Amino acid sequence: MYCGKGGTSVQGQKIKKKPLLERIKRDIRKNYLLYLMLVPGIIILILFKLGPMAGMVIAFEDFSAFKGVFGSKWVGLENFRKIFQDKYMLTLIKNTVTLAFLTIAVTFPFPILFTLFLNEVRISKIRNGVQTLSFLPYFISSAVMVSIIYTLCSPSYGLVNSIIKFFGGDPIYFMTEPGWFRPLYILLQVWQSFGYSSIIYLASILAIDPALYEAAEVDGANRWQKMFQITLPQISGSIIVMLIIKIGGIFSVDLDTILLMYNPSVYEVADVIQSYVYRMAFNSSGFPDYSYGTAVNMVKSIIAFAMVMLTNKIAKKYSETRLF
Repeated sequence: MYCGKGGTSVQGQKIKKKPLLERIKRDIRKNYLLYLMLVPGIIILILFKLGPMAGMVIAFEDFSAFKGVFGSKWVGLENFRKIFQDKYMLTLIKNTVTLAFLTIAVTFPFPILFTLFLNEVRISKIRNGVQTLSFLPYFISSAVMVSIIYTLCSPSYGLVNSIIKFFGGDPIYFMTEPGWFRPLYILLQVWQSFGYSSIIYLASILAIDPALYEAAEVDGANRWQKMFQITLPQISGSIIVMLIIKIGGIFSVDLDTILLMYNPSVYEVADVIQSYVYRMAFNSSGFPDYSYGTAVNMVKSIIAFAMVMLTNKIAKKYSETRLF
């Protein structure tokens, strides 16, 4: 049956589609065990990632836990209008973006430099030992990490203030000083995350062709030149991907750490979008405002998604590496 220019027919389309379906069926029959292994992950993805997204509908409602999603009053974009009328929102955005950019500026390059220098250690036992020690804090909970900081910075018995008093200074109340909140938060982020990131970069370094280093040695390159002219360019793909992921989470600061370090004296610098949403959605005084908290979180997610797309586009323009 002829359908126009090119001689394409309905029967021809069916013939083209049929082999594809047969290949899919054949692949499933051949690798059914691998597909079965995917089932638990897919179920978890649906139940805990995709399924809860349906709950975002409460951002368009005056949600009441007693009435439920279907019984609550539909208010449309009213909650989103409240966001742009909320004067405190500018402070929240400023605190969130400042904290996120400072965290990226410090935590992102640190594991790269650490990995480059660790790769130059020729004694394997020392290299493996340092790598293991750097990775251990990743498994320690935020509660324990903040407790350690509280202990070290205690004005009465903390090690840091003991050293300050030893040299004749006055003790500093680090945990109640607004000026010290961001440095301490960033210190915790570096301490807890750089070991994990360094493993990713070390894996990329192991994939580099040794012939490149051999050729550089023949040309008389020293270790610094090999590090910055071979190793760093070769792992640039992994660096760009990690940067895109970091920027994607620019509005997703570590809420657990912030809440544990939280106190009224540091609200002016510590109160971020997530902590505000937490207070709105789970307010202990009066009725929690789930709808407004969800609307704020949706706006945050949309902005973060836009930043990921922009960063990915820039990476695509200036590099061959991108997420999609």
